[in-house]
Amino acid sequence: MFYNLLAPLASEWTLFNVFRYITFRSLAALITALVVSILIGPRFIAWLRRVKCGQFIHEDVKNHAAKAGTPTMGGLLIMTSLACSLLLWADLTNRHIWQVSLVFTAFGLVGFCDDFSKLHRRENRGISGRVKISGQIFVALAAMCLLYANPDYSSRLTIPFFKDINPDIGPLYLPFGVFVMVAASNAVNLTDGLDGLAVGPAVVAFIVFSVFLYVTGNARFSTYLLVPYIPGVGEVTVFCAALVGAGLGFLWFNAYPAQVFMGDVGSLSLGGTLGYLALLCKQELVLAVVGGLFVVETLSVILQVGYFRWTGGKRIFRMAPLHHHFELKGVPESKIIIRFWITSILLGLVALSVLKLR
Repeated sequence: MFYNLLAPLASEWTLFNVFRYITFRSLAALITALVVSILIGPRFIAWLRRVKCGQFIHEDVKNHAAKAGTPTMGGLLIMTSLACSLLLWADLTNRHIWQVSLVFTAFGLVGFCDDFSKLHRRENRGISGRVKISGQIFVALAAMCLLYANPDYSSRLTIPFFKDINPDIGPLYLPFGVFVMVAASNAVNLTDGLDGLAVGPAVVAFIVFSVFLYVTGNARFSTYLLVPYIPGVGEVTVFCAALVGAGLGFLWFNAYPAQVFMGDVGSLSLGGTLGYLALLCKQELVLAVVGGLFVVETLSVILQVGYFRWTGGKRIFRMAPLHHHFELKGVPESKIIIRFWITSILLGLVALSVLKLR
């Protein structure tokens, strides 16, 4: 709103020229989302308690018994602070802003349906896995249609560290893109098992992709760094920055010991949006690097289930996902969280190195 109202006045009052800069508005969007989240957080958590949105704790995780009843669906707090920030600082005429916002909201809606069902069904069962995956696939297909509607978008893959290898996979890019978004959405969901464990690495990933998006939308930087140039994409940097602020604001209340959990409404929206952003800035494979922690958590579940069925009851880990394995080995929850955060930061730095090492 500020951009659309004040930037046109820059020709008469140079003071307003600052609103034309994506970097300035991104920083302002981050601060706004963070402040809004912290200010409304206590009342929001109190409201979740009043409507009895308490978290169910599985008996297998005995260390988490004290967390039973902690308000969930805190992803709605992220959505609210994000929306407030975008309305103030984003260019509301930019189609990429609306597209990524729709993707974020749609994945969140799937998660909301699952969370809401858990609160109103016996044994804390949400919607069936088939319905949940179908919803995610539908959203991902719609998101891919939005990407293909852009004439500047291509079906070429960007291979990290190789500047001359950009294979065009043609029609296969559609199912590949759907897989990236659905996989990322579920990976973040699986990681969301400890206080602040998922939102911390997600914030790191959004910071990394804000850099990639800014470069992708800048003709000069993209040419210099050999990154595909897509006009208008740079504005999504404001979205990423606002989501970083919203995530940090949520972490204010989700840090150990958590006052609120994000629920599927938060984890599915964060993960699905990460996948979409990776596709948008043509850094599809870099997502596996910056989101390496989510990949490992997901692989631990796949390996555990596969090995259990193959051997007739044996296990690789004491419990999956991987963070529960370390818990059962006696590692304190806070130490697991901090170590996973450090790992995600290191992976984020490795991902950023792709810009120069090619």
